[in-house]
Amino acid sequence: MPLIAKLLILAVAAQAFLTVAILVLMGRERVPRVMSGEIAVADIAVDRSAYPLKARLLSNSFDNQFQLPVLFYVVALLALLVGGVSWLEGVAAWLFVVLRYAHAGVHVTTNRVHLRFALFASGLAVLIILWLLVLYRLLSA
Repeated sequence: MPLIAKLLILAVAAQAFLTVAILVLMGRERVPRVMSGEIAVADIAVDRSAYPLKARLLSNSFDNQFQLPVLFYVVALLALLVGGVSWLEGVAAWLFVVLRYAHAGVHVTTNRVHLRFALFASGLAVLIILWLLVLYRLLSA
């Protein structure tokens, strides 16, 4: 397997790891509060407003990992299935993942919405470029 294909797989793994890491952090914020009785199960059965802010931010960030990243997983798998992943696609994939880490970092810390949106929009732009690169390669072959 070519090195660039391995780097693309590592980018996918890094994105998946981000999702799992947020899940673990969210669990560390939520589970002890429910287990201790600080938060009643009935209070969280329908919405998350009973959780403290940190837990809600982590929960929102976790949910966000199933939005744009799903499109990233699809295009990465498509590129790998077709074969011949280029360096442009590899760089775009890693740039997307770096932007997702930055977005998640802002989301679960300062939650500065303007910065978070800028990172989200940048990631979306990179994802669109990645899709266009893969589609071009598919359709021009």
